[in-house]
Amino acid sequence: MNLTPFFSASLILVASFASAAAQQTTASNAPPQPAQPTVTYAADGDNRYRIGPGDVLDIRILNRPNLSREAVRVEGNGMIRMPLIDSEIMAACKTEGELAKEISEKYTKFYKNPQVDVFIKEYKSKQVAVIGAVNQQSRFELQRRIRLLELLTYASGPSPKAGQTINIVHSPPALSCALPGATDGPDVPFTSYKLSETMMGLPDANPWIEAGDIITLPEAPQAYVVGNVVAPLTIPLKEPITVSRAIAMAGGLKQDSKKDKIRIVRQETGSTTSKELLVDLSAIEKKRAEDIVLMPNDIIDVPLSSGKSLLRSLISGVVPNVASLPVRVIP
Repeated sequence: MNLTPFFSASLILVASFASAAAQQTTASNAPPQPAQPTVTYAADGDNRYRIGPGDVLDIRILNRPNLSREAVRVEGNGMIRMPLIDSEIMAACKTEGELAKEISEKYTKFYKNPQVDVFIKEYKSKQVAVIGAVNQQSRFELQRRIRLLELLTYASGPSPKAGQTINIVHSPPALSCALPGATDGPDVPFTSYKLSETMMGLPDANPWIEAGDIITLPEAPQAYVVGNVVAPLTIPLKEPITVSRAIAMAGGLKQDSKKDKIRIVRQETGSTTSKELLVDLSAIEKKRAEDIVLMPNDIIDVPLSSGKSLLRSLISGVVPNVASLPVRVIP
C-alpha cells in the first residue's frame, strides 16, 4: 500500500503547526484580529463523531426542497453556507444533531419551527494509519472515537516480528475539538507506549486516537542461528535470549556438531567491523560457563565436526554396498 500521500499531508500539517506557533509568540505586538467563530467543544469521554474539515454532509429541511442541500463539503476552517443565511455556519466539532439544531434556529426568522436533518455522507476529516510490524498495514477513516488497542484489532494485531514498543506520530488537526484544559490528548508530536501494556488495555497505554495520527510498530531487533542445527532461523529479541535457548529454539544441534566451538559473530556498535566469541555449549550445560545473552544482529554459527562427518559419510556410503554382496560360508 502506498502511504506517501498520507505522510506528505501529515508533514504539511506539521509545518503549518510550527508556523502558527511562531506567529503566536509575536501576537502581543500584532494589531487586533477579527473575532473567530465560536467552536463547540466535545466533552471528554463523548464518543460521538464530530464533524470535521473535508466531511461531506447532506442537509435536508422538511417541505423546503429549495433550501435542502446535498454534498455540502465542510471547508478547511470548519464552515459551511446555507441559503438565506448571511453568515457562515460553524459545522466542525458538532454532531449531526447539534448542527441540525443550529441550522433550525437560524431559519426560525424565516419559517415557523423548521425541521432540519443533517447526515454525514462522506467521512473525510479523521484519517489515521497503522504501519510497521502489524499483520495488515492500513489507513482508516474513523466514524467514531476509538482507542489504540481497538484500532490495532482492525489491523489484525501485531505481527510476530513486532518489538515491545508502539509509537504514535501526532499531526496537529486543522481544528481542535478537545475540551479546553483537558489532558487526554497529547501536546507533543510523538508518544511511545509499551506494546504489552497496550495489549492488556491499561489506560495509560491505550489513548484515544486523533485525526492524522500515524501508529507505527517497529520490528524487534533480531538474532540469527545458522550452521549445523535442525532448523536455522531468525529470532526476534523481544526479551533477553541466551545462546543455549536460541539453539534450542532452532531445534537443537544436529549430529557431529562442534559443541565446544560455537561462534557468535557480533557487529561492533557504530562500526562496520565485527568480532567473534567462542562458546562452549557443553560447559554451559554443566554450568561451568556463562550462557551469553544475545545482542541485536548476533549470528550464532554452529560448526560441523569434520572428522566425525567424514567417518559418518564413509560408513553411510559403504554399508549399503556391503549389504548387497552375497554371503558365502567359509568352512
